[in-house]
Amino acid sequence: MPKPVSRRELIRKLRGLGFQGPFLGTKHQYMIKGVNHKIFIPNPHGKDIGVPLVSKIINQIGINPENWEEI
Repeated sequence: MPKPVSRRELIRKLRGLGFQGPFLGTKHQYMIKGVNHKIFIPNPHGKDIGVPLVSKIINQIGINPENWEEI
């Protein structure tokens, strides 16, 4: 099960997986990997990103939660 992460840590981990960005969107920034993956990044509010949202992001990019912790 993933742990809560800061926005900065989320971006670092996604870059480690080959994502580029973050780029400006209309309401949220996003990161891309090739043509198939576009992940929206939660807005910074000074708090960590909770487990449910981190789990959703992990499912969207299609990696194993155990691999997420190793990045």
